[in-house]
Amino acid sequence: MKSSAGEQEESQIQHEAAEDSTLSQAMSLASQPSIRSLPSLDVHDLTTSPSLHQCIATIKPHSSSSSSYVSALAVDGDSLYIASSDGRIRLRQLDNARRIHEEHQDDDRSCSSASTTVADTGSSVKSLLATAGFLLSSHQDGKIRAWRVGGSSRRQQQQQLVLRAVLPTAVDRLRTCLLPWSYVEIRRHRRCTWVHHVDAVTALAVSPDGALLYSASWDRTLKVWRIPDFRCVESIASAHDDAINALAVSPVDGRMYTGSADKKIKAWARGVVGTGKPKKRHALVGTMERHRSAVNALALGADGRILYSGACDRFVVVWEMNGGRMEATGTLRGHGRAILCLAASGDVVCSGSADRTVRVWRRGAGNGYTCLAVMESHGAAVKSLALVCGRDDESTCSSEGSTAVVCSGSLDGDVKIWRLFIPCL
Repeated sequence: MKSSAGEQEESQIQHEAAEDSTLSQAMSLASQPSIRSLPSLDVHDLTTSPSLHQCIATIKPHSSSSSSYVSALAVDGDSLYIASSDGRIRLRQLDNARRIHEEHQDDDRSCSSASTTVADTGSSVKSLLATAGFLLSSHQDGKIRAWRVGGSSRRQQQQQLVLRAVLPTAVDRLRTCLLPWSYVEIRRHRRCTWVHHVDAVTALAVSPDGALLYSASWDRTLKVWRIPDFRCVESIASAHDDAINALAVSPVDGRMYTGSADKKIKAWARGVVGTGKPKKRHALVGTMERHRSAVNALALGADGRILYSGACDRFVVVWEMNGGRMEATGTLRGHGRAILCLAASGDVVCSGSADRTVRVWRRGAGNGYTCLAVMESHGAAVKSLALVCGRDDESTCSSEGSTAVVCSGSLDGDVKIWRLFIPCL
């Protein structure tokens, strides 16, 4: 049974999310029991310096009275796409944010920045993914929408998104509805064809070769879609015992990792499994159990060799490849509440939490980690992150270090763009 303090904490954060029941359905925001069996990897003192990071822009929601929150972020080149729980997708150019900040450097504070709505999807957005000329969005209504960047209008200088497909497509629906064996039972006395997600689609990822799209859902299923015709080619039913919240695919071996409210992380592989015979379908190759509460976020770093997982237990568990499987080596500690999102690139990983902070960690020699920054100016829980290393003109690694851009979105609707300095080891 939860303590009264835990109940008050969950109530407070859910109020900040405008009592959005779909968010709390599969992601508890209250702090849960901590991990005691794994060592902390924070081998260095927490000597974070404000000079290492700076908020260069704050993007406000279009309406201060809106109850929507920022649900997902995606960076495609210089474009930052911002998805909200009200179904809108907005666009902000990162170079413009940097230029405006440079013009107002004497103010010593972040600049308020505007964004342009480029799509109104009609359903709460759960995740965004930019890949191969497409922007993919997953939704509360169980659909996945594929967008192409279209031309800009005379009234709006920003490029608009053009809807390319809604998954499952009409061809897929027609193909399966005519076959009796295509139907599966989703609830008592209710059946649906296997190509449909029947609950919110929470995460998207693509295979290393860009030929397959993966989707995970609160309906506990995983689905595989073929690109570019977006045909559903595989569905894994009951992949977890509870809602699936996170998904990541390794660029090294193509393994797929899923994180769930059942406290487990599972690894899936396509190819030669067990019998030595080639398989076209995905099979479960490992179950990883270290968290003591719902797993909310996954991210792969170090070129896919390290997996980071964040959960309601307030810790980031670090998994490293050993003998063909991921093994937990320790935890990153410091957050005071549930971890809701992760982003990783190279040896840098960012974690966003219900404690309203973003922490940036850097992996160093001996597999130890240093906390480079604690970003604390959000007014509500941090729900989404995007990390881009080495994108600025001046960010090429010198003898002193390099820079990165961190974008964070919170439940109060704000998006903050941070410039981060990464010292060389």
